[in-house]
Amino acid sequence: MHPNWHGVFPAITTQMHKDGSLDLDATAAHAEALIASGISGIIFLGSLGENQVLSPEEKRLLIRAMVDAVKGRIPVLSGVAEASTADAARYVRDCEALGANGFMVMPSMLYKGAPEETLTHFRSVANATGVPLMIYNNPISYANDVTPAMFAQLADIPHIVAIKESSGDTRRITALRHTLADRFALFTGVDNLVLESAILGIDGWVAGTGIAFPRENQHLWDLTCAGRWQEALAIYRWFTPLLDLDVSTKFVHYIKLAVQECGLGREWLRPPRLPLSGKERDHVLHVIHTAIHNRPALPPIH
Repeated sequence: MHPNWHGVFPAITTQMHKDGSLDLDATAAHAEALIASGISGIIFLGSLGENQVLSPEEKRLLIRAMVDAVKGRIPVLSGVAEASTADAARYVRDCEALGANGFMVMPSMLYKGAPEETLTHFRSVANATGVPLMIYNNPISYANDVTPAMFAQLADIPHIVAIKESSGDTRRITALRHTLADRFALFTGVDNLVLESAILGIDGWVAGTGIAFPRENQHLWDLTCAGRWQEALAIYRWFTPLLDLDVSTKFVHYIKLAVQECGLGREWLRPPRLPLSGKERDHVLHVIHTAIHNRPALPPIH
């Protein structure tokens, strides 16, 4: 199984009401704006989607609603962040039945496993579903590092088809190509390394901050695919202060605020996260508003 996963697969926020309850209509409306920009797939309930603070019932409700909203136009993926392997396997079975087209699978968020334990977790989740999987490697945030050698041990599972590489070390892209050639589609998950990663040869981008600026995000990606590096660099330099918002422990706060300021949603968060305040909020708003003021002119959408 080798689905044509490439291009921009944004990780979308879960929109909420001020009281923290799900706002499914607002989440679907944001997804619609992203689809209109030309994305190739969409990922609900990643870390940016506040996966870990939603109940199992809420997550299944959201995936059902988003499958209905997207209507098969692009692949719908869900993040998988369950702490236990059994819960992760149950979740992918349930969401496959609800119509999800694939999953972005994280290691257990509560346990730093030995390599064989991490690999067993991924194999067990893969055995629970027949749809394609993207393995999310983010050792900075999640403590478990999935090395190129470990990915080589997963290469015999045909429906593990992609890697989201978020180690922050662009040398990993070349190492993965040397070790695995084109066995997996390689996605970057670090916004402010996307141009560097594209030069080294990736297949896609799990975008974060760009969900607030979907046209510019897609245009940057399209320029890299066309090898128009000087034009891409110009957009990237404008974009970088925004992309830096993705590499903070408060990336959910920052990106939701950017989404709000661009008219694509609201900043409301699920506690324990709280809305930004004081100098920190002022700084992030300054970054966002400066970018809006200096927004580059883009060609019309055809």
